[in-house]
Amino acid sequence: MRKSISKLLVAGAIASTLAMASGVEAATPVTFQLNWTAGGGNAGFSAAVAEGFYKDLGLDVTLVEGNGSGNTVQLVANNRVQIAYADAVTISQMIAKGAPMKIVSTIYQSNPTAVLALKKTGIKSVKELFGRKVGVPSATSQTTMLPLFFAANGMKESDVMLIDMPITSMVPSLLQGQVDAILGSIDAFQIQAEAQGAQLDSYLFATNGVPTVSSSIFAVDSYLKDNPDVVKKFVAASIKGWLFAIDNPEKTVKDLKSIFPNMSEKLAAAELAAIKPLFCSGGAKYIGKAEEALWAKTQDLLSQVKLLPVGQDPKSYYTYDFLPPVSQLRPCPI
Repeated sequence: MRKSISKLLVAGAIASTLAMASGVEAATPVTFQLNWTAGGGNAGFSAAVAEGFYKDLGLDVTLVEGNGSGNTVQLVANNRVQIAYADAVTISQMIAKGAPMKIVSTIYQSNPTAVLALKKTGIKSVKELFGRKVGVPSATSQTTMLPLFFAANGMKESDVMLIDMPITSMVPSLLQGQVDAILGSIDAFQIQAEAQGAQLDSYLFATNGVPTVSSSIFAVDSYLKDNPDVVKKFVAASIKGWLFAIDNPEKTVKDLKSIFPNMSEKLAAAELAAIKPLFCSGGAKYIGKAEEALWAKTQDLLSQVKLLPVGQDPKSYYTYDFLPPVSQLRPCPI
């Protein structure tokens, strides 16, 4: 990963030098670290590259695939990457520990976590999980948040039979009837199960009492201080890319494929369709901007389960300084 990023930075510097020598104003190179491998969950950025939105603002953006929000956040915290995309909970945890960085725009206004149940089980509400077997992934923040989900719906953890299991066993266990429901996400486990013919009912944390800010663009403080105009342009073009993805999902999948040839178009299309409800969830008023009330709710909920420290100021996690004016943002709902 380090060698790959270094090569990209050197290539950007060489291109800039050649452009200056030829008398052409060089585009500003920006290397953007993604949270995961290319797919529907980060498709808006590929759309912004392929459709020329970054280029129109004088940016030469290179997208680098990731392997999890935790790793991406560590890269930024260690100043090996300056601007990136990751889950807001993971970012906030690192900021609370003193890492000098800030969230500048939120794409998923709420997390995609949900309890997924097969329709044939007859479970029609969260409360109907009472006495049922629910598979939960080992040692994840989503599992840690499960007590909040039950409490918000008038239940306790002890009201269900929680079955701890490896992540790879979650979907097979549901399909084989070993559990009645699983704790998963609408942009991963739900897609995997439905691809195998399963018919599901999903109960999102976001719409069942546990909305928390999710996938966001963030950057190290020094980069924000030294490159404010670059960050503003990057955020504006990125949001435009996501709006394009929302309005033109088929073309966006083709844009993804043009940049990342090994990506599965079928999977990316399913992911992009699945995440659409997240862009305006959590009380969001505008695409790309999480409201202060949701940040406060996120701090309150996550401090209850010790994922964030009690008493932390939610405003320490984010800034609106790099967002376009509200008049230039698309209002919710979409």
